[in-house]
Amino acid sequence: MTVSETLFERAVKRIPGGVNSPVRAYGAIGEAPRFIDHADGCYIYDADGNAYIDYIDSWGPMILGHNFPAVREAVIKACEKGLSFGCATEIEVEMAEFICENIPHVEMIRMVNSGTEAVMSAVRSARGFTGRDKIIKFAGCYHGHSDALLVSAGSGVMTSGIPDSAGVPKGCTMDTMTAVYNDLDSVKTLLEQAPDQVAAVIVEPVGANMGVVLPEEGFLVGLRKLCDQYGALLIFDEVITGFRLAFGGAAEYFHVKPDMVTYGKIIGAGMPVGAYGGRKEIMEMVSPVGPVYQAGTLSGNPVAMAAGLTQLRYLRSHSEVYRDLEKKGGKLYGGMEEILRKNGLSYQMNHISSLGSLFFIGEKVKDYASAKSSDTKAFARYFLAMLKAGIHLAPSQFEAMFLSTAHDDEAIDRTLMAVEGYFSGLL
Repeated sequence: MTVSETLFERAVKRIPGGVNSPVRAYGAIGEAPRFIDHADGCYIYDADGNAYIDYIDSWGPMILGHNFPAVREAVIKACEKGLSFGCATEIEVEMAEFICENIPHVEMIRMVNSGTEAVMSAVRSARGFTGRDKIIKFAGCYHGHSDALLVSAGSGVMTSGIPDSAGVPKGCTMDTMTAVYNDLDSVKTLLEQAPDQVAAVIVEPVGANMGVVLPEEGFLVGLRKLCDQYGALLIFDEVITGFRLAFGGAAEYFHVKPDMVTYGKIIGAGMPVGAYGGRKEIMEMVSPVGPVYQAGTLSGNPVAMAAGLTQLRYLRSHSEVYRDLEKKGGKLYGGMEEILRKNGLSYQMNHISSLGSLFFIGEKVKDYASAKSSDTKAFARYFLAMLKAGIHLAPSQFEAMFLSTAHDDEAIDRTLMAVEGYFSGLL
């Protein structure tokens, strides 16, 4: 029995399912999850000493790779002053100033502790600002596990085969309306069904929790126009895409300006943190200035702020990072597409810059319904083969692959060799 298997046997006795987040479970794969001991660069090492090329990147924030020296040093220095004060600190101000000065659509920002908390607070602020109750989200887009948004939520919910969540009263979701991703008519229909009642439309500008699903041309621009027409706010959930597709996130990449934006762990360089921000008049609705209440003892934690601000400053001063990630994405995901074509396979490789997903389906994946049609058993076989070859993927068909600047040509070439070997072997 391996160390990971032994740890998992211990874990299931005290932790539901043996994991502290469902996406870490290997339930759909049929094995015990790997327990990770340490990571560096693009490699992750399990408790048994096995090394893997990592394409999870802590679900996105390790854009500079694991254990980036400048970030590590900033954390150590911050820890020497203390871990948490529950009081205001200078570095919170520096983080807020830095983001607001460099992200045009963020005039004010509030730090929180997770992406879930950021989205929950943004939605509450949108309701407070507009005086409306209803929210429109998209099937397959995941916005954290707050009650009102656990409707057709994608990601770990899809993997578990659970459409929603037990324990969420119907009253909590009665004002959540669900549209079809990449279908503007479905959004317009909902807006017309609830005239002057929709506070906001919230969207992952690139779907990344039903696998990677790209917005079709005109979709995001169309959302902006519909929100303006019907008086609703447009919220971009950039927990995945923020500071990854471009420094200004998907808003910059697609040239669409949201009213509000939410961020997650990438602004903490992987530490527990989140933030929501946007137009000043909206954010001034938040307590203690306005009537929308939101609070958190650990919000703006000085260690997390030190880590995140170091990474964001590096990204801002090294614009070549984004060109590099585009190039790496073209090599890896484009190489995988070529392998599929060469082997006569019609599986779909959706990708944009450093984000990618391989769907085991022969038709275009453009929304929740088409993503759900993917062959999860075929994915499980592929996942196990890649793991055996030293390639660490998310244990779910419905999660993204993440590239970092630490993924060098050698790592990408090794990955492509493993993919080639697997699909050639299928023939």
